[in-house]
Amino acid sequence: MPSKLKDNLSSSYFEAANRLTSKTARRRIVAYVESYDDIYFWRTVLSRFENSERYFEVMLPSHQRLERGKKSVLMNFVGDRIGPDMIACVDADYDYLLQGATPQSKKVVGSPYVFHTYAYAIENMQCYAPSLHDTCVAVTLNDHRIFDFQEYLRQYSEAIFPLFVWSVWAYRAGKHNKFSLSDFNRVTDPGGFNIFEPGYSIEHLRRKVGVKVRQLQAEYPGNKEEYLRTKETIKALGVTPQTTYLYIQGHHLFDTVVVPILNKVCNRLRQERQDEIARTARHHQQKRNEMSCYEHSLQDIRQMLKKNTGYQLSPQFERIQNDISQYLTKEEKFPET
Repeated sequence: MPSKLKDNLSSSYFEAANRLTSKTARRRIVAYVESYDDIYFWRTVLSRFENSERYFEVMLPSHQRLERGKKSVLMNFVGDRIGPDMIACVDADYDYLLQGATPQSKKVVGSPYVFHTYAYAIENMQCYAPSLHDTCVAVTLNDHRIFDFQEYLRQYSEAIFPLFVWSVWAYRAGKHNKFSLSDFNRVTDPGGFNIFEPGYSIEHLRRKVGVKVRQLQAEYPGNKEEYLRTKETIKALGVTPQTTYLYIQGHHLFDTVVVPILNKVCNRLRQERQDEIARTARHHQQKRNEMSCYEHSLQDIRQMLKKNTGYQLSPQFERIQNDISQYLTKEEKFPET
């Protein structure tokens, strides 16, 4: 097949292909995603909807030009390309919270064939707090709970929430050049902390947020009503002071907030297990053998976090599932002729 044709395949092409196949063959639905990591995430979303009548094929938007990213995915959804046999699965970013305030946000929240994460990105889902202890166990094979991830990320979220409202307001009002995501990320970097005394980190964070909030209040003195309106709007969309971490930039949460914590916790858990082996070994050779066996069983933190599927218990994942279910139900009731 010529490369140009491959690059411009529309939903009508897949619909026609499905009609030409045997009536006993399963319907193929192509799901375009942003990056390689997204393929695995959206496979966990879509696989439970596969049956004897349909299946999904999750792929990047172009095999020929090796295109990636949200804009590349959404570019496939213009004109007659969009349709029931070709869907887009993207990170929500701020597009969900902007609720159609920009052209891209309109595509993300307005199209029946575009699905999004509700959380900012798949990285936020991978960092779903209730699942982080399980990630530590997978990495270290030590089930000792030495850190309360849920409580820490709750406090972290509450500390940054006032500034997060300002960030969403800035993007809604077209002021992101005055207060960008990079600016927000610099303030909300928790910095170093002791896993046994994380409160110091949270207090330091609250002070930094307070300074920036007062600066923005001074810069926009007449913005109180709009700020409060933005706050209530995002709360209605599911953002709470306790879960703000799910809605900040995904790479910032993954790389700057969660992975440093996991490194410290996992290092401690590894050391515990190694100390136990050293203490209980009956002789030097047994110690060497057991240490070698344990070290070969350890996993990489970042890779295990990327493969973490604990987010499947989150409200955000449930909302994605509901959207897919409604789309399939509608297509089955009212198939295009």
